[in-house]
Parts: sequence; C-alpha cells; structure tokens
Amino acid sequence: MITVVAVAIFLISYALIATEKVHRVAAALGGVAAMTVIGLVSADSAFFSHETGVDWNVIFLLFGMMIIVSVLRRTGLFEFMALWAARASRGRPVRLMILLVLVTAVFSPILDNVTTVLLIAPVTLSVCRRLGLPSAPFLISQVLAANVGGTSTLIGDPPNIIIGSRAGLTFDDFLIHALPLTVILMIGLVFLLRRLFRDQLHTDVDIERELSSVRPTDAITDKGLLIRCLVVLGAVMIAFALHTVSHFDPSVVAMLGAGAMVVVSRTQPKEFMADVEWSTLAFFMALFVLVGGLVEVGVIGQLGHVAAGLMAGDQLLGATVLLFGSAVVGAFVDNIPYTAAMVPIVEQMVASTDLSGADSPLWWAFVFGADLAGNATAVAAGANVVVLGIAAKAGEPISFWQFTRYGIVVTAATLAVAWVYVWLRYFVLA
Repeated sequence: MITVVAVAIFLISYALIATEKVHRVAAALGGVAAMTVIGLVSADSAFFSHETGVDWNVIFLLFGMMIIVSVLRRTGLFEFMALWAARASRGRPVRLMILLVLVTAVFSPILDNVTTVLLIAPVTLSVCRRLGLPSAPFLISQVLAANVGGTSTLIGDPPNIIIGSRAGLTFDDFLIHALPLTVILMIGLVFLLRRLFRDQLHTDVDIERELSSVRPTDAITDKGLLIRCLVVLGAVMIAFALHTVSHFDPSVVAMLGAGAMVVVSRTQPKEFMADVEWSTLAFFMALFVLVGGLVEVGVIGQLGHVAAGLMAGDQLLGATVLLFGSAVVGAFVDNIPYTAAMVPIVEQMVASTDLSGADSPLWWAFVFGADLAGNATAVAAGANVVVLGIAAKAGEPISFWQFTRYGIVVTAATLAVAWVYVWLRYFVLA
C-alpha cells in the first residue's frame, strides 16, 4: 500500500511541476512533505543517504558557480560582448545573430546555460531595440545555442551535473566525450539558424548611425576587477579539468573559486548572496528527496530491472531509446526533474552491462538526449523558460508555439547527428 501511495505522491508532484499549475518549488516541497507524513522520508534518508537523499555535491557546485557569476556580472563583461557583436556585425542582422550565438556558446559551457542566457538576453533586447530589429529570432537562437553549448561540460547544463555526480563522470570525461559532438552540432546549428531566420533578418542596419555614441569598452566599469575575476575564473576551469589529479571534487573547486572571487572583488555578502537562486537550489534538493522516496520503496529498482531486461544486453538499442526517448518525454517536462527521476533507472541499465562510468555509451546517450531535448519546446529546459520570461517582461513576448516550431526542427536535427556520433564512436570505432 505504501508503494502505491508513494508513486501517487510522486506523479501528482511531477504533474504539478510539468503543468506549472503550482510553482515548481512548492510542488516539489509539497511532495516531500507528503512522503514525510507517510514515513518514507526522515532526516537521515533526506540529508545523509547517498541513495535516497540530497546530492550535496550538486547543490554546492551550483551554489559556488552562482556566486562566481554574481561577481563576474558586475564587471560588465557580458554587455561588452553583446555590444562588440553588434559593431562586428556591420549592420547585417544574420551576422549579428551568429555572433551572439557564438558568444552564448562560449559562455554556456563555463557558466551553465541558464546563467548565460540570464545575463545575455537583457543586453540582446537592448541592442535589438537600438537597431530596430525584432528580438524573437535573436533570443530564440541564443536559447538553442545555450542548450547545445551546455552539453559540452560537466557544469554546462544542470542535467550534466546530476548525471555526472551519479555516474562518476569527471569534467575531463565531458571534454573527451561530449565536447567533440558539441563542436559538430554548433557548426551545424549556425547554418541551420541562418536558414530558419533568413526571411526575418534580411534588412541591413546603419550601425554607425544607431550606435555612434556607444563604445563596447564603456560597458567595462572596472578593468582591474575584470582582470582579477577572469584570472580566478581561468583557475577554476583549470582546477575542474585537473580535479581527478588534485582529488578535489568539482563542488569543492566551485566553492574555493567562489571564495577567491569574493576576495579579489571585495564584494559584500549582501551583494553576492542576493544573486543566489535559492529557489533553484531548494527545487533540486526537493527533487532528490522525492526520487529517493521511490528508491526507498523499491520502485526505481524494479523499473531499472525491467528496462535492463527489455534492453537484453543490446546497448545500441538501450542508447537509442535513451537518446530519442529523452526527447519525447523531455519535450513536455523540464529536463531537470526528468533527469533526476531517470538517473537511478539508467544506473540499473548500465549495471546490467559490462561497461560502466565514462566507458558506457548508455550514460552518454542519456546526457545527449536530456540536454538536446531541452530545445524541443518552450518548457523543456530552464533556459527556455528564463528567456521567454525576460521577453514577456520587456513587452516583446514569445509564444509557446513561436519558440517550439523552431525548437522541434533543431532538436530533431541535433538528435539525429548525436545518434550517428554515438553509433560511430561507441559501437563502430570502439
């Protein structure tokens, strides 16, 4: 009986999260409260259990990166990059779109895709208004680029952080396995975006007249601070790459980097703590506990065994289902809760094979499917929701279908390339 109740609580919470009838944090915490009432959740299981509790490595990695970004945004770096792109485009809207896409793609693997669009989207809106250009093509293309670019690193997309922690995938593993595919996808995305938006961006703009009084360097308010922050950010990236040698977990690296960033910038706690997305951290913690409740009653284990049985040792079949199945489900559900729910099941599937960790094609198929599915619809990833919210607040709303008609095309194309990559790399050339 308790198993049925636990599943019902999970499904109701998940439905509320997916439909946004209730704020996702309230829905997740409500589910945790219900599981606590029926005796499935306790302090030990929620806070101290590796199998059923909060993954603190994920939480503190996110927390540290949020502080780093909070300090970095005060340097004006992102405004500088957007204004530079506007001038470098020489008044050609398609070229401007591509430059902004490339800027987004460069920052997404370092700062995570949600943070990147949160910083760049408002600047893009401002640039489009000054140039008299429609903002929707630029904002949509940036979201698509952020979700693709974020696939390349451990910290580039929240699903990667969750999967990496559970599967034992390192920062270097993502550079070796995911970065090559991401580069290929970004090249293809640039050509695809040119074709998708060429009819909307065909009129050139007189850049000198529109931006004659604006210099990109004016956006940098403190060059000394920018240099110090970039040095710390570079050290953090190096430490991420070397964490298997230094034996510092990524979460520890992020926290040390956050501390160093605060010290070199002399930022006050009330400033950088105000930028921490506490609701996001609370949502992650509640999700881990919700899924842990299903682990506690054995539901996740049973589903994992069923999935492994259906796969019957055929890893290509398993990888294909994970890759495209993630796109089908992920198109209607934010990829963060989807990933949190699926990770234990994929772990069972991997355990039934002779490969594990970074050697398993199943983990990488899951990574690619969860990340790239984020482009499918307007609600499939956090970056999508953030940008549409920014556009609506600015009085230039982007509808669900306006985004989705482009997102589906990009998702289908990128998943097809990803499947070929997985097939060639892990089955043909292995």
